[in-house]
This record gives sequence, structure tokens and C-alpha cells, in this order.
Amino acid sequence: MSFDRHLAEIAREYPQWTIWRSDAGRWWATRHHPLSAAQHAAGCAMTIDADDPDGLRDQLRDQERRAGEQHPWQAGPAPP
Repeated sequence: MSFDRHLAEIAREYPQWTIWRSDAGRWWATRHHPLSAAQHAAGCAMTIDADDPDGLRDQLRDQERRAGEQHPWQAGPAPP
């Protein structure tokens, strides 16, 4: 799969982040909004990087876990 397609897929999965690949071939993501004090204390980062798309997804999942965020499709059913 081309890196453009990986970029598009990851950007769709994580719309709260800007995703890009550097000229050196590293994969990066930067949050659209500043971190709260609680997120910062939980070890969240404004910008993360990885060697490849799968590594970036791992980093993004870790950041969501630290921030207590979930994708809509990961959340359970809506309360009644």
C-alpha cells in the first residue's frame, strides 16, 4: 500500500491529529488542540513519531489510552 493511502487511512481514523510522513521517512502525528493539565500529567504528547504506519497507530492508541479517549466505534452502546 502506498504511503499516501496509509496517511489518508490514519488521518480518517484519528481526525483530531495531523498526520504526515517526513522526507526522512518517519511517520508523525500532531494534535490539533493543546493538552490539558490532566493529559499532560498522564504522559500525553503533542507530537509523536514512529518508523512506520503500524508503529504510528500503536503510538496513537497509546495516546488515546493515556488521555482516556475512545474512537466512536470503540465505545460501548449509548446509555438508555
